[in-house]
Amino acid sequence: MQVFRSFQQNDATVAGWGIRVLLLSAETPEGRTLRQLAGLASSVETTDELYTALGNLIDDPVGYGLFVVECDAFGGLEAGKKALQLLADCKSRVPTILISSDCKEQIFPEDRRAPTLLRAPLSSVSMRVGFEHVLRDRFAAQMV
Repeated sequence: MQVFRSFQQNDATVAGWGIRVLLLSAETPEGRTLRQLAGLASSVETTDELYTALGNLIDDPVGYGLFVVECDAFGGLEAGKKALQLLADCKSRVPTILISSDCKEQIFPEDRRAPTLLRAPLSSVSMRVGFEHVLRDRFAAQMV
């Protein structure tokens, strides 16, 4: 059986519900991760410079609903974790997804402050599951 839903309905058919995402990536503007995020109905801003991304998050602490980092181009998973520690030191808390080929298994933590870790290369299904996991509080509040 197939079920068709209108995108005008306010339900889970549109995962992002217009959430603003900052993507730190060295890929081209037509890159795969950007397309995957845009496919989740998100407003996606990209940068290819680590400190520019951190500055944007610190300057606008409530403006971004999600921070996604493709770690491999910026020193690997440890560099991504170090960047998150810098944000935490500045009292900035943004839900985060770290994508890296260093990641042996995908991690979906229960601690809301911990980043979701996804293995590269990233499939659309992994991105969707990670996206919904990291933003689970937002979705629960909108479903009520």
